[in-house]
Amino acid sequence: MISAVVLAAGMSKRMGGENKLLLPFRGTTLIGNMVDVVTRAEVGETLVVLGHESERVRAALLGKPVTFVENRDYAEGMGSSVQAGVRAVAPGATGIMICLTDLPLIESAELDRLIGAFEAAAAGDEKSIAVPCHLGQRGNPVLFSARYREEVLSTRGPVAGCRGLVKRYPDRVLEVEMMTDHILRDIDTVEDYRRLVGGA
Repeated sequence: MISAVVLAAGMSKRMGGENKLLLPFRGTTLIGNMVDVVTRAEVGETLVVLGHESERVRAALLGKPVTFVENRDYAEGMGSSVQAGVRAVAPGATGIMICLTDLPLIESAELDRLIGAFEAAAAGDEKSIAVPCHLGQRGNPVLFSARYREEVLSTRGPVAGCRGLVKRYPDRVLEVEMMTDHILRDIDTVEDYRRLVGGA
């Protein structure tokens, strides 16, 4: 079973005071769109990690098939949210996919492509960390074997989270080529968002 951890605790510091997760997109919000994409993929559970403006984000996802996880240490950075989500993953999970909420163009089929490649490689014990790529550039989400769970939970500092895993085990990384650049098109600034909704 693949568990998806959706990181929704950040403070959107580069958005000029706006919580980017709550910005309108495709008839919902950026966070609502991402959760819809993730829950349509081949995942066994979807966990949403809350922090900044948690009640507003929770309200935006009312009725969606997700489990909420509160990260009281969200101000410490993304690593703390990764750990909060990983800690809450179901014991039976075989893989954990860490999903950023600011990749609005990514599609369920692309997540399924990543999951399929991971499961095929993991079955043969060839690779245990799957990273999507497009034309040689790595993106998100990262999907790793649940065997790394305790290591992720015990690691602190700049090597916490997925980035540290990828650096520590380069020989275990499977690069999964994607047909689009959706895995790279993140939204960090007001200008990014305007380009997104303007169709640029």
